[in-house]
Amino acid sequence: MTSSFEFNTYPARLSDAERDKALQVLRDGVAMGRLSHDTFVRRMELALAARRADELAVLTADLPVESRVSRLVFGTVEAISGFTVRLRRAWQAERLPKLLLPHPASGHPLRIGRDPANGLRLTHETVSRVHAELSHQGGIWVLRDLGSTNGTTVNGRRVIGAVVVREGDQVGFGRMSFRLAAY
Repeated sequence: MTSSFEFNTYPARLSDAERDKALQVLRDGVAMGRLSHDTFVRRMELALAARRADELAVLTADLPVESRVSRLVFGTVEAISGFTVRLRRAWQAERLPKLLLPHPASGHPLRIGRDPANGLRLTHETVSRVHAELSHQGGIWVLRDLGSTNGTTVNGRRVIGAVVVREGDQVGFGRMSFRLAAY
């Protein structure tokens, strides 16, 4: 009695390196504007489920493989751009007028805004009448936005509610900016 068995041989499982290479090509395709976000997500799912190299090849066939040279050029440009942004921020922060933190013993919060009754009156049009409040609580300084129209920022980030601040922080009220300095 003879029996016939059918043997299917499949190539070895894809290596993580092969899969990572395909995923990098897909990421580069999105970065270069050649793939939409939805297409990227779908192809990424297919790449993670792929069992053979030819399945990965189909997912990346319409995308150029970025060379090491172009990756080096783009990486260098990105690093230089980031450095210049950090340098510009540092330069601007040093040139900002200082806002002296009040003496903590006063116990009263410092109100900031256009209203003459505020402890710090700022007459700029982007500053609200009662814009923000700076108080010393339990050994730390807290800056609270009081529902201003044009916002309060600390180190470039908008304050929602209250945030802890310290000497050297860059604070903004509307379009007016200061660097906090110790009393």
